[in-house]
Amino acid sequence: MLGRWMRVRYFLAFWLFVLSGVAFLDRTNISIAGLQISMEYGLGNQRLGWIFSAFLIGYAGFQLPAGWLSARFGPRRVLTFGVISWGVATVLTALLPTDVRYAVSLLIGIRFALGAGESVIYPAANQFVARWVPMQERGFINGLIFAGVGAGSGLTPPMLTWLITHHGWRAAFWFSALVGFAVGAVWWLLARDTPEEHPGMTPEELKEIRDGLYFGATAPASPSSPSETRSSGTAISWRAIFHRRDLPALMVGYFSFGYVAWIYFSWFFLYMAQVRGFDLKSSAQFAMLPFLSMTVCCLVGGALSDHLTGKYGLRVGRCGLAAVALVLTAVFLVLGSQVHSPQLAGVILAGGAGALYLSQSSFWSVSVDIAGRSSGVFSSMVNMGGQIGGAVTASLTPWIAQRYGWTTSFSFSAVLAIIGAICWLTVHPEHPLDEHFTAA
Repeated sequence: MLGRWMRVRYFLAFWLFVLSGVAFLDRTNISIAGLQISMEYGLGNQRLGWIFSAFLIGYAGFQLPAGWLSARFGPRRVLTFGVISWGVATVLTALLPTDVRYAVSLLIGIRFALGAGESVIYPAANQFVARWVPMQERGFINGLIFAGVGAGSGLTPPMLTWLITHHGWRAAFWFSALVGFAVGAVWWLLARDTPEEHPGMTPEELKEIRDGLYFGATAPASPSSPSETRSSGTAISWRAIFHRRDLPALMVGYFSFGYVAWIYFSWFFLYMAQVRGFDLKSSAQFAMLPFLSMTVCCLVGGALSDHLTGKYGLRVGRCGLAAVALVLTAVFLVLGSQVHSPQLAGVILAGGAGALYLSQSSFWSVSVDIAGRSSGVFSSMVNMGGQIGGAVTASLTPWIAQRYGWTTSFSFSAVLAIIGAICWLTVHPEHPLDEHFTAA
């Protein structure tokens, strides 16, 4: 059994989990340091929300180019370049002087650049899954990759709180940048764009991958060289993608997902401190709970998706699981925002984060199931919907809370979760893109 799991694809998937965690360390560090940054530059919650939104606008706006670049140049080079760029943006944040003029505009610009740099991570990871991972493993592998979201975000509050308390908020950004550069270097050294290019690939594993990629269809002839392998996978089915009726449903569904998720990434720490009355240390401890819940449930959701897919088919394994998870998310959000006990509220809302991430793997696995070799572009379009949702919640959530209360903010997000569940009922991964529609 141990030999079964000693595969190159599993190690690379694990390193994508690490990169995913670092990406969320870099994007959520500003919410942990938000109180200190707001006081130092005189921002307030509304302008802090603009800075949060700037990251997501950059992230969403560059999704389609990120998907195209991942398909054209491969996940190894594109992801390495992305890690370097977001590390540079994090360093620039740490270097920003206290007395600088136009601090808000500069922070917005830096966070926009960070978002543009990070836009490549999940389209590139999805392109890796399309090239490396058999269909029967996609749920779990995507669950592993996105478990890095919860792990990175969950470790961020206590770790960065300690750094901020002892060394100031800038130390947290220096730490984030250095970790990013290190894990990016490992990815460049050990990753390859296709299984055929990797020096550690065995004939046994290569056969497993090839047999699993074409689930019932005839596999294409084996390429004679790595360059042929790369070029054969770069044709993108643009016409088929834009004719896909369930693409808008997935984008709206992921908009709902992103809106809810970014309440946790942007505002949960401040909500526990400002609304529920916890001090900095207690807020950091409770802020860990949603992200630990995300990590566990992302893995569980991925494994459960593969199990249900194998037993009942793609509609149940991908779509049914995601729809039920989003309904559960709505229930947790409403209950957690209304209970009086701060501790119980933190636990229930953490349950909502976990329920949400039961559906995470489905969004990305279904993109590969539907789009195959075009999954980098297809998934980037789906992801664009999610990041627009996150950009909206970063600014809209404090606006709703200020005028109508935090209970209304959570209730609004619960309504969006229900809309996302309904969208999943219209998705059909059992019908992949028509490969007769191709474009160079």
